[in-house]
Amino acid sequence: MTVTTMTSDGTIEAVPHEVVRFTIQIDDTYENFRKRYEEAVPVYQSDRFAELVKEGVDWQSVLEATAENAPHDFIIYWSSDWTPLMRLAGDRGRCVEYLMGNHTIAQKMYRYNPAVMLYAPLRTAIFEDADGVTWFTVEQPSTSFGSFNTPQITKGGLTLDRALAALLDHMGVPVPSALRHS
Repeated sequence: MTVTTMTSDGTIEAVPHEVVRFTIQIDDTYENFRKRYEEAVPVYQSDRFAELVKEGVDWQSVLEATAENAPHDFIIYWSSDWTPLMRLAGDRGRCVEYLMGNHTIAQKMYRYNPAVMLYAPLRTAIFEDADGVTWFTVEQPSTSFGSFNTPQITKGGLTLDRALAALLDHMGVPVPSALRHS
């Protein structure tokens, strides 16, 4: 349950909430799974969308372009391979972090509170532990978006739960039951 506190003058809102993080063991090598993930979740076509903005196209054109860019509902907006930097400190594990999302899903929540962009796109990471085991980690979208206590935003978070479940299923990754039953 979300409990909201507000300062007496109404200038600061504090909303504590619980977030569920899934860390899923992957039955594949780090390199292979990373390649599969990046194939299933293509990079955001920034030049294409910048041109659509420049042209001032209608939203339907954005929806169509997004569907073409995101065959499994998600796009990579940013990524960083932390491995080379962390190796300078002597760490042996590998990790790549991503911001993965879909601006057309985010838009359905944004209209009710632009602050949803704090959680959109979603943060994901692929990492390899000291034993060479590959893992995928992500927070359950509905647990973050539900903190806004707005039914339309909560619905968007649940939509992302189901899209994430479908992506994991497509990639042959075990799907947490909480994502399937959202």
